[in-house]
Amino acid sequence: MNTKQIKFTKKDFAKMFPDNDSCLEWLKNHLYPDGIYCPICKQITPHAKLRQRPVYACDICRHQISPLAYTIFHKSTTPLKTWFEAIFEMSTTRTGYSAKALQRSTGVTYKTAWRMFKQIRSMLGENTGKMFGMVEADETYIGGKEKNKHASKRIQSGRGTIGKLAVMGAVERNGRVTTARLQGTTIPEMHKFIYANISPTATLYSDEHSGYDGLNGYNHISVKHHAGEYVKGTAHTNTIEGFWSLVKRGISGVYHHVSPDYLQTYVNEYSFRYNHRKDERPMFHSFLNQI
Repeated sequence: MNTKQIKFTKKDFAKMFPDNDSCLEWLKNHLYPDGIYCPICKQITPHAKLRQRPVYACDICRHQISPLAYTIFHKSTTPLKTWFEAIFEMSTTRTGYSAKALQRSTGVTYKTAWRMFKQIRSMLGENTGKMFGMVEADETYIGGKEKNKHASKRIQSGRGTIGKLAVMGAVERNGRVTTARLQGTTIPEMHKFIYANISPTATLYSDEHSGYDGLNGYNHISVKHHAGEYVKGTAHTNTIEGFWSLVKRGISGVYHHVSPDYLQTYVNEYSFRYNHRKDERPMFHSFLNQI
C-alpha cells in the first residue's frame, strides 16, 4: 500500500478555491454527492445557486436549501473562503497554527480567528474504537510552570504537576492514537480509559505508574523509568512519548496557553493529524472531509 501523502500547496488551494462560490460548490458536492433531494418534489432534482445568497434552489419547485446549514459555517458572517483558508493553514502544519497568525494572513479580528479555530477543532474528534496489537499507554500533564505564571494565578506550593491538566493517551505501534483529558491520574480514572479504549487481547506497554496496577485480563508489561530502564525487549513507551512531545511543543510554542475547557479539542487536533498521517489524500482534504 502506498502511504505517501499527496502534496496540496498554497498554489493548489488558490486554484481550487479562488472565491466563496467555489468553496460553496465544493461543500454542496461533498454533502450531496448523489445530488440534492428536494423534499417538495420528493426526488433528487437539479438545483441552481442563487446569485446573491449561499443557497441552491430546486429547478422545478424553487425550494431552497443551504449547504452551510448544520455545519461549522452556519450563520457565520465570515467569508467561506476565509474559513477554507483557516482549515488549509491548520492542516498543513504539524505543530499548529495560531489565531494571531490567521488574523495577520486574512485580516479577520483575533476574536473571530479564535472562534473559527475553536469550531474547526470541534469537528476533529474521532472515535477510533478499541486498539489492538502492541499498544503503548502513557499519562502526561499539560500546562505552564507555576514560576512562569503571574503572581495572582500562581499556586504557591505543591508537586510539579500542580496547576497542570492531566491527559492520557494510547497508541498502536504503527497505528492510531487516542487521547482523553482526565480529572487526575488515579487508578479508577486510568483504568476507565484503558478498559474503554484498549482491547484485552492487546499487549499493553506502560511505565511503572501505579495507575496501571491491578488491570484485569491484560498482558501488561511495564518499563521502570525511575530506575533508568526505558527499553526492555519490545517494551517501551517511546511512540506515545514522541506524540506527547509534539503536542506540548505545539501548545507551548504556538498556542502558549490552553483553557481547561478546550484542552481536549486541542489534543484532538494533534490526534487527528497523527491518525491521518498515512492518508494518500492531502491532509487538507482529510480535514475538509470532517465537515
